[in-house]
Amino acid sequence: MQKEAVFTNLIREHQGLLYKVTSIYTDNKEDQEDLLQEIVYQLWKYFDSFRNDSKITTWMYRVAMNTAITFIKKKKRRPDSIPIADVFIKQSDTNNDAYEERLRLLYQHLKHLNTLEKGLIFLLLEGKSYKEIAQITGLNDSNVGTKISRIKKKLKTNMTKH
Repeated sequence: MQKEAVFTNLIREHQGLLYKVTSIYTDNKEDQEDLLQEIVYQLWKYFDSFRNDSKITTWMYRVAMNTAITFIKKKKRRPDSIPIADVFIKQSDTNNDAYEERLRLLYQHLKHLNTLEKGLIFLLLEGKSYKEIAQITGLNDSNVGTKISRIKKKLKTNMTKH
């Protein structure tokens, strides 16, 4: 199979991962689309450098999150950009209004975390182990555990206030 076909299948297979990263690091649809395009470009650019030292999804998370962090830094330098709308949360298949409201509140509070905190909680919510999170972020396992514990406390405190 050609390199392009393999890459296209990989992106198609893991597009949910990419959309989740873009939704947590952007405030509007336009930025989400721009970030998604940049992530796919960076994945393509470094596709040949993937050495199978880790799972392909671990590599994809790492590239996506590093690209998102760079995107945010560049965006902060552009003073003329103003978010038009809040992030749209995809509705769950269930019609559970209480669940959807809690999910909306969680996303609202996640927006107030710093860049690293967002990434760590995102990966935790994705079901990644501390070891996998450490591989993706470049932190060590115990540092990941400590940071996640602090983030959970911070979120709990902020969410109980509201």
